[in-house]
Amino acid sequence: MNRLILIMLSFLSFPIASLAHGPTPQKAKESITINASVDAVWNAVKQFDAIADWHPDVKASSGDGVNASDGTRTLTLQNDGQLVESLDYYSDKDHEYNYRLKTENITIFPASSYTINLQVTAGDDAGTSVVTLKSRFYRGDTGNTPPEKLNDEAAVKAMNAFFNNGLAGLKQKLEK
Repeated sequence: MNRLILIMLSFLSFPIASLAHGPTPQKAKESITINASVDAVWNAVKQFDAIADWHPDVKASSGDGVNASDGTRTLTLQNDGQLVESLDYYSDKDHEYNYRLKTENITIFPASSYTINLQVTAGDDAGTSVVTLKSRFYRGDTGNTPPEKLNDEAAVKAMNAFFNNGLAGLKQKLEK
């Protein structure tokens, strides 16, 4: 009888335990078509530590000048907060690089970790390019009950805004 009670109690606790879980990865993907050649667009974005040259949300950027794995950059955002990112992959031939958040700062960006891919490809029309940014990330608070400013919705909103603002800034710079 005691064994039957233990079995029943374990089934009763299963639904409650199944609701307690950590965060799930979130995704963001944004693209923009720019009236400029792939080479012109790539030349504008290829220097990993020079994102401040085209991204309006970034007040300043600095780094080690290395466009290869483990290259790093520090971004100072318009709100004066800083993020440190590290390059994982870089291909001049494919006009692409991948990087990740190295040092989180959830007080200025509501993600506890992220990886981002930037790629420039030829557009459908001659002389145009498509720049795509895509990311996989986790919310700022990875606990089971995050505050509103650090939940999944806040992280997705922040990442999409960062992508859209950056792509619009790049388009504006190149289509002057």
